[in-house]
Amino acid sequence: MSASDGRGGWAASRSARTDRVIRIGLNLVGAAGAAFFAQATLRIYLQTHRPIGAAFCFEQMWVVAAYLIRRPATRVSRRWGDWLLAFGGTFAGVLFRPDGAHPQWGVTTGLVLQLVGLTICVAAFLTLGRSFGFVAADRGLVQRGPYAVVRHPIYASYLLLQLGYVFQSISLRNALVMLIASSCNVGRILAEDRVLASNEEYRSYRSRVRWRLIPGVW
Repeated sequence: MSASDGRGGWAASRSARTDRVIRIGLNLVGAAGAAFFAQATLRIYLQTHRPIGAAFCFEQMWVVAAYLIRRPATRVSRRWGDWLLAFGGTFAGVLFRPDGAHPQWGVTTGLVLQLVGLTICVAAFLTLGRSFGFVAADRGLVQRGPYAVVRHPIYASYLLLQLGYVFQSISLRNALVMLIASSCNVGRILAEDRVLASNEEYRSYRSRVRWRLIPGVW
């Protein structure tokens, strides 16, 4: 083995260790963020004793675990724009406020939408398993359960959950927050489709499951 081969192997090993440290760090940051949301939902549940609050807390605790056990990606987007979209789509919801109008029809309709959205979200998370991710990446293809209906069921669940919140607390601020969050998630969908475009199995899956977010619409 030449000296250059030795240096190349050392550099590759160092790069692999660096990537592993970065991956672990990002997983811990993601888990900490999810834990923050989990304790917030737990606090709301303790104040209201509404079962949906306990369900939201369970969902967020699962996300904490998912960040810690998820499998390494074979490919991750390095575009800053994709990371900003992921951040906006994930955290824009903290800008919602329980202000504005609270008509009874909105409260009831919003609760139904949130229950449906939460059911889809939990089902998608459980189906996704260790393939859970934050930014556009390839962590293996999941095609069963909600993923047999649309290609991005978690983002579909976010849409329902946030729309339900807006119906329950109707205000211009909340409508704008939902518009921003939904726009970011649409961008995330396009980014994920781009990253996975080179995956032959994904191209076959995309031909079978046509709809990205809403069946019959897009």
